[in-house]
Amino acid sequence: MRPRAGGPNPDLALHPGALAPALAAGSLGALASAAAKLSLGGGGILGAVNREEAEWLYILLRVGCGGMVFLLNALMWTFFAKALRYSSSARASVTTVASNFLSSAFLGKFLFAEVQELLWWIGITMTLCGLLLLHTVKEMRDQSDAYKKEE
Repeated sequence: MRPRAGGPNPDLALHPGALAPALAAGSLGALASAAAKLSLGGGGILGAVNREEAEWLYILLRVGCGGMVFLLNALMWTFFAKALRYSSSARASVTTVASNFLSSAFLGKFLFAEVQELLWWIGITMTLCGLLLLHTVKEMRDQSDAYKKEE
């Protein structure tokens, strides 16, 4: 099923054709950021490589991470464009941002041993609540319209 010619199809707002690419775009953006941090010497798992014994491996890994930045960003934009095709820009953008925040938190924890402050968790909780409202408001409006038609 294709969107209408006049713009995004609101009937596809919760369709996996809209939701899955937006979630993937956010995750790929977070992976690209982690690869950039590793490429520029942000520590993390590259710290496990002994630079004195394997300088060539360390350089190869950093260059490889630099290449991954470009690849992951290209994939991220591809998935984001697909999400925009099947959904409104607000839904696609907010879903991508929320996915990016959560993915960044998990990658930061596992790759760089970062700890998120309580204020960050409060902020992401509010973002997820807004995302939930954004994705359910159409569904609630449709139920209301159906109820009015029954009367």
